[in-house]
Amino acid sequence: MSHDCDHVDRWLAAIDALEQEFIMCDDRNPLHCFIPPYMLERMAQSSKNLVSARAIANLTSSSAFLASRLSARTMPSMHAIKSPDGRKHRVIHDAKGTDDLPGAVVRKEGQAATGDKATDEAYDGSGDVYDFYAQLFERNSLDDSGMSLVSTVHVAEVDFNGEHVPLSNAYWNGSQMAYGDGDDLVFKRFTGSLEVIGHELTHGVQSFTSNLDYRGQSGALNEHFADVFGMLVRQWKQGTSAAESDWVVGKELLVPAPTRRGIRDMEKPGTAYSNDPDLGDDPQPATMADLYTGAKDRGGVHINSGIPNRAFVLVAKALGGNAWEVAGRIWYETMLELASDSQFIDCAKASVKIASDPRFGPKAKKAVQAAWKEVGLKV
Repeated sequence: MSHDCDHVDRWLAAIDALEQEFIMCDDRNPLHCFIPPYMLERMAQSSKNLVSARAIANLTSSSAFLASRLSARTMPSMHAIKSPDGRKHRVIHDAKGTDDLPGAVVRKEGQAATGDKATDEAYDGSGDVYDFYAQLFERNSLDDSGMSLVSTVHVAEVDFNGEHVPLSNAYWNGSQMAYGDGDDLVFKRFTGSLEVIGHELTHGVQSFTSNLDYRGQSGALNEHFADVFGMLVRQWKQGTSAAESDWVVGKELLVPAPTRRGIRDMEKPGTAYSNDPDLGDDPQPATMADLYTGAKDRGGVHINSGIPNRAFVLVAKALGGNAWEVAGRIWYETMLELASDSQFIDCAKASVKIASDPRFGPKAKKAVQAAWKEVGLKV
């Protein structure tokens, strides 16, 4: 199959127009996909026909979901499926290579491993995320009231030929997780990354707390907190300190290549991949001086998250030890305090205020102030 440039450009323009319309009608209940649209758009222009075709199918699949919402003009409300006993309760479904959610139930809380890697990874990973929030922040699931953690694995998308192919993404849709198996060209199985699971489920936590509007700087904060707690879940599970961590998000997802290390680098934004034949160059800025101000990516929600991401890493490394203990607690309380339309400066001010609490010791406030100053925000 071949795709001429004009054909690809027409597809991308149509998808972009639909997404821009959707931005205007729904900032509070978006589809949170782990792989940013700018990565897929770059892949759609790859010289490798199969990579291009699969990327366009991925973009089209996401846009079809948006279109279904637009046609109704009524956004589905978040509904929490309660645990039977108010405790940890996981339910894993199998879409069996279709895009129908939730699919057939294949594993419930307390049941033995199935032997299917994606099923068991989704089960174990969602359990790790539950335990992380429960043990560190006394939070009972995403809604703090025992919400069941529902996941669907082996989710597919429809390609140019109308055939189902494995989804190269993972997303939180407001009530459950969905995971694709990747294309094995650029992306591998999405359940294979604990930080992806933590990232997406943190979008769920935010839905019940700050509920940050999903565009511009508030949307970048939404992605930032998801990156932070996705990374902290991994560090906590592996016992990795702030100094030992590589701070690279999604490294397990990528088919290895010398030009790519991960999806994002929290410590050094803009360096996760460079001159990659399929992904191009990482566009994330590291400071406010390079803030993206365009309309793509819902006003840079994934792009500009690099700025607060770097601030958090600077705090974590300055304080030393385990990032989930002091830096993570400051950031968790900051996430709870923010309003839905908060900007970077609001996050900076809130985190400095919280860090001033004697609980966090004499170094915390100065470390937080210095980190925000380093990325261009003086508080």
